[in-house]
Amino acid sequence: MATISSSSSASISQSVRSQLQLQQAQRNAEQADANARSLQAQARQAQQVAVEAQATARSVGSQANQAQSDASQAQLSLAVIRNGSQVQSELTSAVGNVAETLKVAAPVATTPSPATPVVNTQGQLTGTVVNTTA
Repeated sequence: MATISSSSSASISQSVRSQLQLQQAQRNAEQADANARSLQAQARQAQQVAVEAQATARSVGSQANQAQSDASQAQLSLAVIRNGSQVQSELTSAVGNVAETLKVAAPVATTPSPATPVVNTQGQLTGTVVNTTA
């Protein structure tokens, strides 16, 4: 009987050991599955962050392009204003020079001379001479 008991005991012991190994393998599989789900969630989150970062980069790039366009337009406007100011200054100077010239060369008022009669070759009075140099 002792031999039966010993073999039966060894069989039970092996069965318990197999049961323990099975439970350990199941826990390991569950742990690996939980780790895989956690890593997949982290990967989805990282992909979402990357998508948002790309959208932000596109938006910032678009804003930078608009800012560059605005800066170019402002530079062009500044050049036009400077050029217009320079033209205005030159015109003011030219108008001043013309006005000064006109002051200097003001025409002298002449009083009309009394009309003198014109005598033709036969000694007759025919009219008056009119001065046309005005």
